[in-house]
Amino acid sequence: MSSHILPLEFFNRPTLEIMPTLLGKYLVRNEGAVLREGMVTEIEAYIGTEDKACHAAKGKTERTQVMFEPAGTWYVYLCYGMYWMLNIVTEAKDFPAAILLRGLWQEGRHYDGPGKLTRYFEIDRSLNGKPATPASGLWFEDRGRSISAKAIQRAKRVGIAYAGKWQHKLWRYYIEV
Repeated sequence: MSSHILPLEFFNRPTLEIMPTLLGKYLVRNEGAVLREGMVTEIEAYIGTEDKACHAAKGKTERTQVMFEPAGTWYVYLCYGMYWMLNIVTEAKDFPAAILLRGLWQEGRHYDGPGKLTRYFEIDRSLNGKPATPASGLWFEDRGRSISAKAIQRAKRVGIAYAGKWQHKLWRYYIEV
């Protein structure tokens, strides 16, 4: 099966348009002698300053600056002081939006949680602000796997009860594996 690296332009469009097309793509991490990869199975969208669950809802800060960078930039932050969260910035520069990676399937194992995923891939803040390209050591590939619209499930995002009406958005997309 042939594969190609997703260009950064793939992410420069409306986040909810990207969501179903990112499922089934592969996340690839190359650290010299170690190559890790897994198929994307679950993701969540965070879109703009109006979205009260989005980190950028309070504007541009030192932490959220990267969300205002060009599409295809990694946004990595620490959650609960112990779990690294991996996001890919989407949409136009200066419009804060990102997709959180929540699950991957790799060689018969499902990394069903953003913390499990980043531990397996050895993701940390060193990737924050870098582009999703082989030069950064972390990128996406399209390996020709097609996910039917019927196979894609949508649900509320996780852990955002504080976000008022925004907690009810069906902005978590996933596939069963």
